[in-house]
Order: sequence, then structure tokens, then C-alpha cells
Amino acid sequence: MSGTSAALKPPVGAVKPVRHPEAPAPGELLGAHYEHCFGCGEGQQHGLHLQARAGEGVSVTAEFTVKAAHQGAPGLAHGGILTTALDETLGSLNWLLRVIAVTGRLETDFVRPVPVDTVLHLDAEITAVHGRKLYSRATGRIGGPDGPVAVRAEALFIEVKVDHFIENGRPAEIQAAMADPDQAKRARAFEVNP
Repeated sequence: MSGTSAALKPPVGAVKPVRHPEAPAPGELLGAHYEHCFGCGEGQQHGLHLQARAGEGVSVTAEFTVKAAHQGAPGLAHGGILTTALDETLGSLNWLLRVIAVTGRLETDFVRPVPVDTVLHLDAEITAVHGRKLYSRATGRIGGPDGPVAVRAEALFIEVKVDHFIENGRPAEIQAAMADPDQAKRARAFEVNP
């Protein structure tokens, strides 16, 4: 992205990300981090139902099919929905580092229209880490994983503690997520939400 803001450029001293030794293996489906997440949860009727897979290093791939409920202009995906798909894919990266992080900044470039019924092939990677800041980028392609780029983004995620969600989330949902007997689901519920 040629017009990337200074906030998305890793500072001097930033380091390469290191995949956590217990991160999902390359090719492994990550699954929804939270059933009611608009991006990846199955509990959202008109959600994206995005499914991400761990890639090599600190990368993920994902697919999202644009439905009629996701359109902005007639027959075309809404730009906000495409940005949501990029954000969800970028947020999935945090699971490979085993950190809880939220979107601090996200810049999206819209390169070409994405028609309804199109499968958007997404790939994302963390490019640098500096303290609590995680720098990443993603692309969305149409026509296949090697097809033309339709959207791309660069992002800054900020590592937070679970208290961020407890203090800011609606109590009913926080209590329900924390009461889940499945420890992995409990941890993943707080993985990527801002």
C-alpha cells in the first residue's frame, strides 16, 4: 500500500513475529473464536461465517462467500463488509502468537468490485512486533487464491489483557463466555474483539 500511514509502519527496533510453539499446525482450521462473532461465528444468521486456516510462519488463509445480505451497491459487496472480512482474517493471526489483541488501526484499499456470490480468498500475515504492537497485512483475491487482488489492508493490533473485555463488554455476554466449560472456547472468545 503506497499511501500507508506512519502509524502502520513498524518502528526501528521492531522484530519478526515468532509463531507460538503450541499454535495450530499449518493447514489446521482455526474455527470460530466466538459463536456470536459477526466475522466467524455460526450464531450470526447474516454474518460472514469466515473460516481461517493456519498457514506457514505467522500467516493465515481464509475464505468468505459474499451473500446478498452483504451487498452495498446492487449486486456488489459492501465495502464495510469487505473491511470486516479483512479485519477478521487479520485478527485470526493473533491465535498463532497466542496473544489477545484488538484492532488499533486498519487501512483498506479497494482495488476492484466484488460481486455477490463471489468467494473472496484472503491471506494475512504479521510482519513485525514492537512491544504490545503487532503489525500485519492482508489481501483479498477473487477468482481463486492466485486471482486478482480486490481488497488489501494493513493493520496495527494492540495486545491487551482479558480485563479489556470484562471492563468494556456487556456483562451478560461476558459472563456467558467466561462460564463456558470448554477452556479453549473460553480463551478464544476474547481473542480478537475490539
